[in-house]
Amino acid sequence: MAGERNDPYRKFRFRVEVEGIEQAGFSEVSGFDASLDVIEYREGTDTITPRKLPGLAKYGNISLKWGATEAMDLFEWIQECIVEGAIERKTVTIIAIDEEGEDVATWQIMEAWPTKYTAPDFNATASEVAIELLELAHEGMLRTQ
Repeated sequence: MAGERNDPYRKFRFRVEVEGIEQAGFSEVSGFDASLDVIEYREGTDTITPRKLPGLAKYGNISLKWGATEAMDLFEWIQECIVEGAIERKTVTIIAIDEEGEDVATWQIMEAWPTKYTAPDFNATASEVAIELLELAHEGMLRTQ
């Protein structure tokens, strides 16, 4: 539409949904990226520049940070996967929210599972919030909105 503003989304308005887990809000989500390996190949009859062929797709691990609360749903999934070795893969959805509180962009992370958990550190002289950290490995990402 003519005259319509198309301002970029703010990075501080978002929510995270982890399939089947009810958890409080997250303070930070980082690391979701995708890349494609490049395979260089050259035959003896080629010029001095190798051909570049597409290789394997790779996805970076996702990091989630949240303030520690009494909620245990997410930690129970971490416990099952990391401590007990019973890997349960889940879909994780990251949703950007506009100024009016509406969902405006959505990324789905497929087949995600916990690969690292960090409990909060504590310091009697600090005034920060106790933060938990979860790192997720996954097998693909898709922007759905």
